[in-house]
Amino acid sequence: MSQPMTYPQHMRAITRIGLPLIGGHLAQFLIGLTDTVMMGWYGVAPLAALVLGTTIFSVVFLMGSGFAWAVMPLVASAAAEQDGIAIRRITRMGLWLSALFATLCLPLFWFSAPLLEALGQDPALAADAQIYLRITGIAVLPALLVMVIKSYLAALERTAVVFWITLIAAGANGLANYALIFGNWGAPEMGVAGAAWASMIVQVVSLVGVVAYARFALPEHALFDRLWRPDFEVMTRVLRMGVPIGMTTLAEVGLFAASSIMMGWLGTVPLAAHGIVLQLTTAAFMVHVGLSNAATVRAGTAFGHKDAGLLRRGALSVMILSALVAGLTIVVLLTWRDPLIGMFLSADDPDRAAILGIGGTLLVMAALFQLADGAQVLALGLLRGIQDTTVPMIMAAISYWGLGLTAAYLLGFTLGFGGPGVWSGLVIGLGAAGVMMMTRFWLRARRPLTDPGPSSVS
Repeated sequence: MSQPMTYPQHMRAITRIGLPLIGGHLAQFLIGLTDTVMMGWYGVAPLAALVLGTTIFSVVFLMGSGFAWAVMPLVASAAAEQDGIAIRRITRMGLWLSALFATLCLPLFWFSAPLLEALGQDPALAADAQIYLRITGIAVLPALLVMVIKSYLAALERTAVVFWITLIAAGANGLANYALIFGNWGAPEMGVAGAAWASMIVQVVSLVGVVAYARFALPEHALFDRLWRPDFEVMTRVLRMGVPIGMTTLAEVGLFAASSIMMGWLGTVPLAAHGIVLQLTTAAFMVHVGLSNAATVRAGTAFGHKDAGLLRRGALSVMILSALVAGLTIVVLLTWRDPLIGMFLSADDPDRAAILGIGGTLLVMAALFQLADGAQVLALGLLRGIQDTTVPMIMAAISYWGLGLTAAYLLGFTLGFGGPGVWSGLVIGLGAAGVMMMTRFWLRARRPLTDPGPSSVS
């Protein structure tokens, strides 16, 4: 056996895989950021509708992404074992399950206004959000298929192409938003609906890009040949791993979605400020997600080789990198609060001062959970790499909903702290998740990797 990798070698390997993934996630974030900034220039009420619409879309999309997240460690392990047939079977069934999920969710998007009104949102705001969701509800199909193929490519350490395709899509989104939201270049002025159609264009561009690359750069996998044929054995395997991942993601994104609903109860201005701060914190979170994806690939490779030492050294290396990112983020959020929030607002917006005041306070709360947010998503990535998904799902439900959501409501409304109280609940939920999941990973990492445990998928 060759000499074990040193920590600097681990960090270089993680950086090689992770930097393009981080760039891809930031480019994906740029798509949402562009939507938010341009809609903020268009008006505060449309911005609030967009925040609600993207919140619902994100809940469904990220839950459906569980099958794509399952593909990544499974393909990484199969690649370590040099099993090309398994790579093809796993990826195909990830595509199947994602397509089925997207189809089943269409009614939720189409009839979203009554749901939002039942959750206490203003009827006019709910109606505008539904306009957005009826269009993006169709776009969720290509979006989820893109996620599966990106996960397949990332597992094979083909991460640079993921970055470039996402960057091109972000550029297409900016141009389409500029044309369709404001009615530029002869296009109709569509407001919120324009942002939705821009998102549709982005997903189609992305899907064409990843399919073309997978077909022509990796012909040995014959990924799309006889795609119509089901493979129930592998489908069950991806399903058993993907559902807990999807439910874990649902628990986390559901906490943030519920916080958006609660902020909507406080009014349009607090909701708009909340949406802006979420965009800013998401930028930092995308870096942690990229590191988490790299950790999943490296852990999946270690799992395929049954090398516990490789797993532990790689995990410690990526944790150090994540902690450095969190520290830098805290400094930036606390130092440049007004300039960061102000770039989302026009200079003559009558609500600018109020949004700056509320948003500045929320940014302080956001800085508090940076370490915890990085720790929990990193632990999830490592646990997925060793195919441990069921216990983390239970931990997520307890942390995000049992603790975080309950605290957000009690502090925000029962005790009357408003927006800062709601965000304190986010801090509590993410902190609890970080502690539980990191403890789970290190306990699992001490076991032989040949023993996946009762809560894992092998």
